[in-house]
Amino acid sequence: QIVESGGGLVQPGGSLRLSCAASGFTFDYYAIGWFRQAPGKEREAISCIMFNDGSTYYANSVKGRFTVSRDNAKSTVYLQMDNLNPEDTGTYYCASRFAISSAQAMCDLPTSMYSLHTWGKGTLVTVSS
Repeated sequence: QIVESGGGLVQPGGSLRLSCAASGFTFDYYAIGWFRQAPGKEREAISCIMFNDGSTYYANSVKGRFTVSRDNAKSTVYLQMDNLNPEDTGTYYCASRFAISSAQAMCDLPTSMYSLHTWGKGTLVTVSS
């Protein structure tokens, strides 16, 4: 299973770091994606990483503010979120998928294929003053 942590309440301009840990397996040879679902909106991919080589991809909405990284020894992926704004509020999910060619390919998969991902339960991020 996948377990996310690190969400919470933060003021605009603040930072949070989310973690995504694999339990019972390792992320080797997987693509890992961070997804966000704002209230009343569809779930969207915001950042993805190939666990083996660390290559990354970011959606335009978070590029330059968010940084995805991984710790091979801990089989954990992180999402460092800086300069947060209220539009970043939502539930953040981590998902893994085997046999994906690139981080961008992971993030670009259509929502119709999300059911084939392994998902965590999500962690809530609220950006508010």
